[in-house]
Amino acid sequence: MLEIQERFDTAGYERIIERAGDALVHITEAIDKGQSIGFIAYSYGAEETTVYDYSDSGELMLCDGLVRSVMFKSALKGIGRLVFDLEDKEKEVPLRKLKFLNEGSNVCEDIDSYMNGCQNCKSNQK
Repeated sequence: MLEIQERFDTAGYERIIERAGDALVHITEAIDKGQSIGFIAYSYGAEETTVYDYSDSGELMLCDGLVRSVMFKSALKGIGRLVFDLEDKEKEVPLRKLKFLNEGSNVCEDIDSYMNGCQNCKSNQK
């Protein structure tokens, strides 16, 4: 069974941590049968959450679940937007398919609108 859970150590994620500078980076992993099959690395700010990297094993629905898990945590903290500061700009493609990002932008402006269901999931798996 797939579980999305926060990891409380950062071993193996040193490059991401270094790239994030002074930010306190959190890691959430997707675990299936005891093995990590994906992750998302992010930090909270006062106004926005910054996503530094993610891995979804090429699975669009896993990407959706990882991003939504960070959105949910951000919403609970009263944070309304996500900034995707991804080194690999190709990773923005699935985020656009899932309608988290608009063309030419790396910011998801309204987290609350995404927390009301998965309206876009099935129609964007092209």
